[in-house]
Amino acid sequence: MSTQKRRFKVGEAAALLGVSDDTVRRWGESGRLTLSGTPATIDGVELAALAQQLGAEAHSTGSSARNRFTGIVTKVTRDTVMAQVELQAGPFRVVSLISREAADELGLEPGVLATASVKATNVGISL
Repeated sequence: MSTQKRRFKVGEAAALLGVSDDTVRRWGESGRLTLSGTPATIDGVELAALAQQLGAEAHSTGSSARNRFTGIVTKVTRDTVMAQVELQAGPFRVVSLISREAADELGLEPGVLATASVKATNVGISL
């Protein structure tokens, strides 16, 4: 089993946090993140802590679902009973099957801002 790296380049950190490279650099300049070396890198533990903080800030709603992805609806395919909704949340594509009635009531169409909530009893992780 290979060991994953413990430091991340600015671009990698930005992609993981769903922000721009410039935002990561500004956070480094302001002290929110510690950038070191050339090219600039961020410690993985520090990056993970910031990711948790940003997640808590973004999802401080009354919902018990912790895995929430806010993004833009890119496609909705409806039939008579069901709708398949595709959402792009940063680098993540989330696809959900919901009732057509729910999709219609929510007004889900390409270009709409929406949040996917994920609750699962089994989630696979791979390296």
